[in-house]
Amino acid sequence: MNVSIPARPETVTLDPARTAVIVVDMQNEFAAVGGAFERAGIDISTIRAAIKPTRNVIDIGRAAGMKVVFLKMGFLPDLSDAGAPNSPTWIKHLPLGAGNEVTAPNGSPSRIFIRDTWNTDIIDELGPDASDIVMYKHRFSGFFETNLDAELRALDISTLVFVGATTSICVDSTVRDAMFRDYHCLIVEDCVAEPIGSGLARSNQEATLLALQLLFASITDSTQVLSALRA
Repeated sequence: MNVSIPARPETVTLDPARTAVIVVDMQNEFAAVGGAFERAGIDISTIRAAIKPTRNVIDIGRAAGMKVVFLKMGFLPDLSDAGAPNSPTWIKHLPLGAGNEVTAPNGSPSRIFIRDTWNTDIIDELGPDASDIVMYKHRFSGFFETNLDAELRALDISTLVFVGATTSICVDSTVRDAMFRDYHCLIVEDCVAEPIGSGLARSNQEATLLALQLLFASITDSTQVLSALRA
């Protein structure tokens, strides 16, 4: 049965069975004390504030029959998928300590932005269910050199509901690539967060959502999603 969710610029009607919730980079690296963001002095409070509504959207989406997909930013241990040392991806991640050995808050050894470590684990508050898809990516977009599109096509998914971090980087990049592949995109604005530029007259969060709303996606909030799916 189709469900209509109030959104801007207009209401979105979707079939839960053909919809996936895409959870972008809600991992310790960005959302937990001890992760790369917090270690770098970046204020993670906006990401932390998005956790509760994100949990609600994931839970009700899963109960309604939506597939839940967790994307995680993580490189191979030898950083061979981060590009050459002079490549943009390598250069942009070095200031955050990509590849550095660290000690996780639980005392275990870990490495920044390296797969299968505490740093790239999904935060405990959102831990995936066995039925969810969990997929690594090594660029900002979840579609770049991953199986995401193939997995979604195999499930006959046509609509993607986006939550996660950060709004102007990995969420934005993945939404744009999704739209280029003809997926209908719905962003839940209180479930996405952007700490960078939050103090500007118009924050990166606001500017990004405005641009995405214009040409790439529809924008709603978790209250509208919960009300529509409960009904």
